[in-house]
Amino acid sequence: MSMLAEFKKFAVKGNMVDMAVGIIIGAAFSGIVKSLVDDIILPPIGLMTGGLDFSDKNYVLKEAIGGQEAIVLQWGHFLTLVINFVIVAFAVFLLVRMINRLRQQEQEKPVSPTEKNCPFCQTSIPVKATRCKACTSEVAADSLA
Repeated sequence: MSMLAEFKKFAVKGNMVDMAVGIIIGAAFSGIVKSLVDDIILPPIGLMTGGLDFSDKNYVLKEAIGGQEAIVLQWGHFLTLVINFVIVAFAVFLLVRMINRLRQQEQEKPVSPTEKNCPFCQTSIPVKATRCKACTSEVAADSLA
């Protein structure tokens, strides 16, 4: 098999397409999460802490000297990214939890039986059978043992 054919087979696999869709949706979702954190969550936190804006908070390790840039720990930006991560992780958790519940409900649906037992010899026969294949007794079509 040529490398191009092998790559084509790999690229069009169902899992690969599902993963690509997930990545695209995840990229779009990251913009929503960033706005949620920056515009909704951090302002009240900043208000509670006396108007702090975490994204601009930093600690200067070494001041700028001449043409050299300052060495800065940007802990506020890091804190914002941690909050973003927690929100995304929680949203993914809720999504997976919902999907698992839907799968569980689908698995718990009662399956209609396809076989029944003959009331005379207890041999397993199809539900729609009117005569037992083992003892040839007549069996009601709707009786389940």
